[in-house]
Amino acid sequence: MTGSSTQGIKTVLHPVTDLAKAKEVYAALLGVAPQADESYYVGFEAEGQHIGLVPSGGPQAMTSPVAYWHVPDIETKLAEVTAAGATVREPAHDVGGGRLVATVTDPDGNVLGLLQDR
Repeated sequence: MTGSSTQGIKTVLHPVTDLAKAKEVYAALLGVAPQADESYYVGFEAEGQHIGLVPSGGPQAMTSPVAYWHVPDIETKLAEVTAAGATVREPAHDVGGGRLVATVTDPDGNVLGLLQDR
């Protein structure tokens, strides 16, 4: 493989139907209180991982968990994975604080996330 290296999966987002109930389960599972606790998103930091809960799958209409690979250059990585056969589902866009995210689907329709921090 050539091109930019990935930094690994550090973020996994889970769609949930009941945010309050899910927050309690994940807090018990991870042993920490959420660091972000909003009506539209609850996020936990545990053991170097970020676990996010997204009510009703959020604007991206998630139907299953999505793992996000942290990459140094999201546009380069998007070009590499689409050249290899992935399809862009959600183009790179800023979700706040300079963080860029994008999603692609693999040839079997599995959703893969890419994330670039400033």
